[in-house]
Amino acid sequence: MLTLLDRYILKQYLLTFFGILFLFIPIGILASLAEKINKIIDNQVPMDEVIDYYLNFTLVLGNMLMPILLFLAIIFFTSRLTARTEVVAILSSGVSYRRFLRPYFIGATFVAILIFAMGNFFVPKASAGYHRFESRYFHNNKEDRNTRNIFNQVDDNQFVYVSYFDPKRLIGYNFTLEEFDSIGQLKYKMSSANIRFMAADSTYRLTSYKKRIFEDQKEVIYQKSRLDTVFQFTIDDLMPVSYIAETKNLFELNQFIRDQKRRGSPTVNTYVLEKYKRWAIPISAYILTLIAVAVSSVKRRGGLGLNLAFGIAIAFVYVFFDKVFATLAEQAGFSPFWAVSLPVLFFGSLAALLLSRAKR
Repeated sequence: MLTLLDRYILKQYLLTFFGILFLFIPIGILASLAEKINKIIDNQVPMDEVIDYYLNFTLVLGNMLMPILLFLAIIFFTSRLTARTEVVAILSSGVSYRRFLRPYFIGATFVAILIFAMGNFFVPKASAGYHRFESRYFHNNKEDRNTRNIFNQVDDNQFVYVSYFDPKRLIGYNFTLEEFDSIGQLKYKMSSANIRFMAADSTYRLTSYKKRIFEDQKEVIYQKSRLDTVFQFTIDDLMPVSYIAETKNLFELNQFIRDQKRRGSPTVNTYVLEKYKRWAIPISAYILTLIAVAVSSVKRRGGLGLNLAFGIAIAFVYVFFDKVFATLAEQAGFSPFWAVSLPVLFFGSLAALLLSRAKR
């Protein structure tokens, strides 16, 4: 059962959080609209598409800002409680610090569930629409794709490699296709100086084509200056969009990662990182709540202003750690699990340290 104290703090927790969230999102929309209004007008974008874009933008932006805005909201309203000596009165009445934290945990649980549901089931669809609109109207149909050192397993026995794929000209360089039999022996290897996708008839044109067939311990070589043919793989297999993991819900993402691991994709760490982040961000709601309470429940000189300054500094450090480890996981082969876990462990330890001092 929720006591009067629980309801009072929980009400402040949720009202302040949603108040700040609904304050920042319109500011973000207005800033985006001011920046992009000329392109929207120049491209004569239909009004219903603009509305749909900003609905998607709202979900994407809100999901991205929720942890930080939650942190600032708790600092704001708890500092006000402290300034009015309400925290001192609560603790002096015999309520333990742990009991004082109970409504904060309830609020953090509510927000964590919201973040998890948004990030795994609602935002992916919004992200797909958001990126599709941006590509069509703001980037001349150019999508941000992985174009270098592409290695993919296109089915159980076939592997393709392209050193670079030009998305504008639909041409790839140093193309190789290898097929293996059921026991892992190479059946044939196909290579060409470049591979071009012919959109008119959905075929591929190979230049300086060579095919080496291995059978009965013999090697047969076929060569042509040019060959038009059909393959099972698609353009998306040769140059997948860099944000593809963001557009998949929880179950689709798990299946997508399994497929990419089977194919030996060099960008699989990016997708695994996205998966772990979706689990870590809800956990961060608890950690940021504890840090915010520990910082703002102690009365000090400077009051709300000092607490907000300290909170913003911690928020920037949190974002910095997150970006550094994410970059290491995507580009340096660092474990995605540890890239997500280390910031959580570090700030979890910081929360425990600050809480122990706040109790004293």
